[in-house]
Amino acid sequence: MSRNGRPKGYVEFCGLGLVERAERVVQWGGPKHTTFTNYVYDIALIDLTDEGDAVSWDWIHARRDASLTAAQVLTAAPRAWRTWVKDGNSALPRLRRRVAKARITKVKDQRPVAGSPEATDLKAVYKRFAGNKHDFEAVAATVAARVLRGSDQRYTDGWLTRRSGDGGADFVGRLDLGSGLAGTSLVVLGQAKCIKPDSLVSAEQIAGVVARLRRCWIGVSVTTGSYSEPAQLEMVEDQHPIVLINDMDLIRELRAIARDDHGGDLSACLDHIIASTATTITNRRPEEILLE
Repeated sequence: MSRNGRPKGYVEFCGLGLVERAERVVQWGGPKHTTFTNYVYDIALIDLTDEGDAVSWDWIHARRDASLTAAQVLTAAPRAWRTWVKDGNSALPRLRRRVAKARITKVKDQRPVAGSPEATDLKAVYKRFAGNKHDFEAVAATVAARVLRGSDQRYTDGWLTRRSGDGGADFVGRLDLGSGLAGTSLVVLGQAKCIKPDSLVSAEQIAGVVARLRRCWIGVSVTTGSYSEPAQLEMVEDQHPIVLINDMDLIRELRAIARDDHGGDLSACLDHIIASTATTITNRRPEEILLE
């Protein structure tokens, strides 16, 4: 795209939209600083999830083919477009593209493949801690620390909370960003959910740790299960600063620790984690981590 021989703007596909409203307005500007007439359009982007956020060129070409009927052209259209043609603008609220959905991981993609070594190890982890979930909190704290350090951040281990009266938080840590006057520290409040590997964590189950978050605090939730899509969507849309570590992430990190430090022996890895965190259980307030 060019104007007067000079490149103008950048073209990028942002989705398929329907014009909801057009309005003519008077604006001021330009090289002569005068008023001019322009148009403002409200466009509703529709959901292309079923099409992988892509538009088929077959449909575009069919729309230009005068030999095809409207019904024939419609068969190649995206699902949301066909629904709009059928139900009209009243269907737009449920057809709109929700940008947050791009950050949602489907449940099947959170779980190890059935029969795989990861699936076997996950079952072993759950079986070991199903009757002693406080020990699982030590494992969750270790995995959370490894994940946060994996993004090249400085993470400081804190402590585990006591078995009761934790208010939804199971472990505490600190994330340090920058240094000196150009740095800050964030309290990390962690939650451990040892549930059956085929179970889902709901938004209500994450709410305990989310409710305790203060300014400059972030949350981490670690589970042997998976996070439901509605739970993920709520966290994204409400912009809660929380990291969700699902069963696949959990077992991947534990297998890596076992490989690096215990010759691949997962059981020995778990024994070491529990033994090394046994003395870090306390009822201190989370903000005290900032004083260390």
